[in-house]
Amino acid sequence: MQPELISEETKEMKKDIHPDNYRPVVFKDMSNDFMFIGRSTAATSDTVAWEDGTEYPLIKCEITSKSHPFYTGKMQFVDTAGRVDKFKTRYAKFKK
Repeated sequence: MQPELISEETKEMKKDIHPDNYRPVVFKDMSNDFMFIGRSTAATSDTVAWEDGTEYPLIKCEITSKSHPFYTGKMQFVDTAGRVDKFKTRYAKFKK
């Protein structure tokens, strides 16, 4: 069985199908300060200066491949947002 040949007209990407705000951004793992550049359309008002001096939008992540147990091979407790403290303060008023 022969593979299907790619025609000349399918070599180019389709025009006007990608979002206008698809741009390079820095993703930061808040549990260990690991950062990497990717592309995203996610809205953010935070920015960060990258190693080359360029200013990029910053997207804060709670977990990435550098902190996820599947990739690291070890379990670790990550409470970067203080969720436990937020829960305790939110529901402390109902204990009265």
